[in-house]
Amino acid sequence: METEQPSSRVRKFAALGDPVRLAIVDHLQDQDLSPDALATILGLQSNLLAHHLKILTEVGVISRTRSQADGRRTYLHLVLGAFADLLPVAAQIQTPRVVFVCTENSARSVMAEVLWHQHSDAPASSAGTDPAHRINPRTRTAVRRAGLTLEQAEPRDLDDILQPSDLIVSVCDAVNEKIARKPNPRLHWSIPDPARIGTDAAFAETFEEIRTRVVALAPHVNCPPN
Repeated sequence: METEQPSSRVRKFAALGDPVRLAIVDHLQDQDLSPDALATILGLQSNLLAHHLKILTEVGVISRTRSQADGRRTYLHLVLGAFADLLPVAAQIQTPRVVFVCTENSARSVMAEVLWHQHSDAPASSAGTDPAHRINPRTRTAVRRAGLTLEQAEPRDLDDILQPSDLIVSVCDAVNEKIARKPNPRLHWSIPDPARIGTDAAFAETFEEIRTRVVALAPHVNCPPN
């Protein structure tokens, strides 16, 4: 459905797609400048600069204020928050539970579940398509060093816990390709397996990557009303 936000994004991206207008924004990042100072910096004639400023003003990227010392002078500055809507807009997802899945449910999906419980009240679990015999000890180390608690005792089998309405978040490329035919709503995060490197540093790096993903997704997932 069309909304004002995507329309605003399109117009802003179109305005910023010109190298001169992008340079104007860059120069206004840290300071306010008068049009004549900006023209000198960019080596532009005043009429051409006025054209670019008009476009940036119309899309809400810059604004102009009069000098309190000399009312004949104006200063240009970036509009606070003008770029907030330029990032991709995530859809709102309603699901009774999020299930994080990797092959063995011994590292990535376990980390994701732990982090999810920290950042969201929506129910979550984790599982594997081919569960290992135990959770990788380096996973436990990464969770413990982050000051969190791992309550899961052992890997779970996806077939044992998955419900038709669960949202699957695969954190493993092999899983994403293996469960392609499942009817559940799905998201995929292509995250390398730290066990292939097998160091605490690799597990810590994966933990932080998953944290970033969880923090980004959590605000957009809600439980459906009863």
